[in-house]
Amino acid sequence: MLSKNISFKNFNKSKVSKKTKLVLKKLLFENSNLIKSLSRNYKDNYKIGNIKKLRNNLDVRVIGMGGSALGTRAIYDLFEETIPKNFYFIDNLQNKFDFDSKKNFLNLVVSKSGETLETISNINIFVKKKDKNIFLTENKNSYIYSLAQKLKSEIIHHNNFIGGRYSVLSEVGMLPAELMGLKPSKFRQLNNLIKNKKFLNSLIANVNAIISMSNNGKSNSIFLNYDPKLRSFLEWYKQLIGESLGKKRKGILPVISEMPKDNHSVMQLYLDGIKNNFYSFFSLRENKSPKINSSTLLNTHRFLKNKSVNQIKLYQKKASENIFRKKNIPCRSFEILKLDEKTIGELFIFFILETILIGKILKINPYNQPAVEIIKSETKKFFNYK
Repeated sequence: MLSKNISFKNFNKSKVSKKTKLVLKKLLFENSNLIKSLSRNYKDNYKIGNIKKLRNNLDVRVIGMGGSALGTRAIYDLFEETIPKNFYFIDNLQNKFDFDSKKNFLNLVVSKSGETLETISNINIFVKKKDKNIFLTENKNSYIYSLAQKLKSEIIHHNNFIGGRYSVLSEVGMLPAELMGLKPSKFRQLNNLIKNKKFLNSLIANVNAIISMSNNGKSNSIFLNYDPKLRSFLEWYKQLIGESLGKKRKGILPVISEMPKDNHSVMQLYLDGIKNNFYSFFSLRENKSPKINSSTLLNTHRFLKNKSVNQIKLYQKKASENIFRKKNIPCRSFEILKLDEKTIGELFIFFILETILIGKILKINPYNQPAVEIIKSETKKFFNYK
């Protein structure tokens, strides 16, 4: 158990170690600005009053790549049913998007460097002068900073000490959360979590288990996702692991598997195939879902009478987890019992701390992404750009 709102079962052979405990203690108390962004002590670089005025305004388009958009999209997809306006995400280069380009929007442009090629391209395709634009970027000379000045748009400074994939609880994720009508202070749970022994011991034991498996050749982390609302959250988590830990010929390959659909494609492989995987079950307990139409049921399947889609998926998840554990296939399970800012903030913080700890113990820098920068430089050569 992490908190009362998250049912958590750790890997079977997970233990709390003194070494990991010491690394965590040092991380939490080293006065890191990144760690501060997870707590209520963090001071945002925007004025809440100005943002609140925009809540009932235009629909929002978030324009950004990777960590500039993934965390925000995760939040929106989880809370969409309670958010009174539409958010659209321009987070790739593609030919079609599901919004009316003739409408006016509030555009939230996010790029830490201010030089992201895809974001610059999308700005010049979609942003119109009559739109309301907010630019979130570092306070330095860059294309996006210069464009924001030319358009006389509001510029909010992206702190240079917070990398994109770690930025969800900073302005990058919390400014749009404000626009959604959510409360950033409720997401930033670190102050409470560092006092929670269950949370800390679960985190430490979890990290030890993953390091042990990684050292023994289990390098694929498979996310078994039982709720479509969690897809974007797992995309955020995928980037966090892949970009933070994939260095020095080391790393963990994150793969999202949609369940129960994948019972009929790759489950055979998971159970009886290669043994270099470990698994995480993810589910969201929801009350509303379609029910079986009992009037069309044949007698052979009366056990389905009045069962909802969520009940069926829950039974399938429990059955799969039982089989995994009987076969000694390493797995853990996260079930969200209550969907609110506090719960999702706790999960963001759990996985951020998990990733940083794994990097530090494996002597990998979890904060940089040197190989990604090489791709960016190589791409510019095709444009004869210097």
